[in-house]
Amino acid sequence: MSKKIRVGILFGGKSAEHEVSLQSAKNVIKAINKEKYEVVPIGIDKQGRWYFYGEAEYLLNVENPKLIKLNKSNKEITIISNGKDVQLIDLANGKEITALDVVFPVLHGTYGEDGTMQGLLKLVGIPFVGPSVLGSAICMDKDVAKRLMTNANLSNAKFITIRKFEFDLFDFAEVENKLGLPVFIKPASQGSSVGIHKIKSKDEFYQAVEDAFKYDNKIIIEEYIKGREIECAVLGNHNPKASVLGEIISHHEFYSYEAKYIDDNGADLEIPAKISADIIKKIQGLAIKAFKVLECEGMARIDFFLKENGKIFINEVNTIPGFTKISMYPKLWENSGLSYTRLIGELIQLAIARFDEEKKLKINFN
Repeated sequence: MSKKIRVGILFGGKSAEHEVSLQSAKNVIKAINKEKYEVVPIGIDKQGRWYFYGEAEYLLNVENPKLIKLNKSNKEITIISNGKDVQLIDLANGKEITALDVVFPVLHGTYGEDGTMQGLLKLVGIPFVGPSVLGSAICMDKDVAKRLMTNANLSNAKFITIRKFEFDLFDFAEVENKLGLPVFIKPASQGSSVGIHKIKSKDEFYQAVEDAFKYDNKIIIEEYIKGREIECAVLGNHNPKASVLGEIISHHEFYSYEAKYIDDNGADLEIPAKISADIIKKIQGLAIKAFKVLECEGMARIDFFLKENGKIFINEVNTIPGFTKISMYPKLWENSGLSYTRLIGELIQLAIARFDEEKKLKINFN
């Protein structure tokens, strides 16, 4: 019997999406093929401390998305490379706990999905699931991603970018003139609809901006596009493939954080989406093009708006999409014939393949 591949599942983290990450990790750990992979749970608390759980219970209140939290652990750890392999070290005694073969960062938002964790894992020298440093950083910054998509003739909503230090010079009239009303206020580098507001008047505007600036020093103000919310999952490295399409039918004002992760009845997911074959093909093609333009690898979920007149707009690209029980990414692949368990295995193998390819590059002159 061949040796199991040791997979470090990273979850929690310092972002506003900490609890979402816990839900996602629970599902990944439950679904992974235990005959092929040895799971090494690694929880990161809200202060950024890493903990090893082994067989210990790593979550509390697992069935309640409002109260779910990381369990306490007495094994605070760090990750290092000794030149031969990558190890988890017990900070209390300096001893190795276990070595890792690959990491699956189930981390959403800041310090997990934005290239920072990817940079750390790249420096340590270990394969990891999902896009690398550049793709992660680009997709996390909505301003940069939208500018690159526009440059590549990928249609997306018109927007204005504002940095906190320059907001005092900003005139609300510019929003109405350029984007009309209503508009969306969004932190530039957040996910899961954290800090997002749909505003319809000047009175709502300043309060929404103040809240968005709590999560980022740069925000975008985006035009409202009335259309169906369509999502496509993409999987692969050099030759990515697109899933069937799904439609989000939200029962909230928009597909908010609560609708996504708290309220089980917050939205209906219609998979496959009821769309004509030619529109399906067009959206799948645009999803793959956006995946490549934004330097993605491994996985991403591409979100679209489909207007009544057939026009298609890309909303955003998520490089570590949700893996909760109501998340679109695994459901789209399930409906495309790829089970949750097989999907996780394929993502791990894509990570290892990229790592093996990068090892062949000459990165120094010693």
